[in-house]
Amino acid sequence: MADVAGNIVHSQCLFLSHRHGRTPSRAGRLVTTQLLFLHGWAMTGDVFADLAARLGPGFECHAPDLPGHGSNQTSRLGLDACCDLVDTLVHDLDRPVLVGWSMGAGAAWRYVRTRGTSALAGLITIDMSPRIMPDDGWDKGMKAPGAGAILAATARIRSDWPRVAGCVSRNMFAARSAPVLSAEEVRLRLLAQSPEHLSRAWEDLVTLDERQTIPLIDIPYLVCSGRQSRLYSDATAQWICSQARDARLHQFEGSGHSPHLEEPDLFCQVLRNFLRDRRGHALQEGRRT
Repeated sequence: MADVAGNIVHSQCLFLSHRHGRTPSRAGRLVTTQLLFLHGWAMTGDVFADLAARLGPGFECHAPDLPGHGSNQTSRLGLDACCDLVDTLVHDLDRPVLVGWSMGAGAAWRYVRTRGTSALAGLITIDMSPRIMPDDGWDKGMKAPGAGAILAATARIRSDWPRVAGCVSRNMFAARSAPVLSAEEVRLRLLAQSPEHLSRAWEDLVTLDERQTIPLIDIPYLVCSGRQSRLYSDATAQWICSQARDARLHQFEGSGHSPHLEEPDLFCQVLRNFLRDRRGHALQEGRRT
């Protein structure tokens, strides 16, 4: 992952900092927006490097490798382990905005359920369902032939990871999008991962059910999805937005599962608008109190 000096950083927690871009507040203090990015299953923190560079001055971006991914080859895997890492990082930051993509959204919801929202300034999730397994009462999970196919993926990850990696890389993007990372570049990144660790993380992910968490989110919340996602339907993001207390929805017309990679300039604009409006809302609330 490249930092602002163009260096490559290899560590459990990857930092993309634009500390010199902080803008002075009215009181003369330096102010910046801190963002904590959580990547998707089988990816790594540096997938957000391009986005952080596009955001530029005024943003301090943190993007860890989640447990079992990239440089973070720990034996403790799953969403609870991700949640513990998030908790540690949030305590070192000043009320960051938490940004979770795919599995990272699951980790963000788990954090909200177990730790609350008091240490966060806002939440953004990208193309994810709070329960990926479908059942008779839930049709907003992952698009798949059925629950059996989702469960069977665990064995395929272990037995034929190169083939699964090819499928994952194709499913990340809309058919006609031009992402900043090509499907082939994604496939090579996936092949560098440990299929054993990924299969264990997947086993945990398919048990995800944070539907009851969504109404607990009482901070400004931006729900993002790709209109051409191969994994989740429009109805999934719409349901999330309808259940949260202070949520807005943005569906990216030209994107699949990865709008921050497929429409990065628009994604940055939407993110900046959300953060600007969040600050205005906070100022209004401060005046009332």
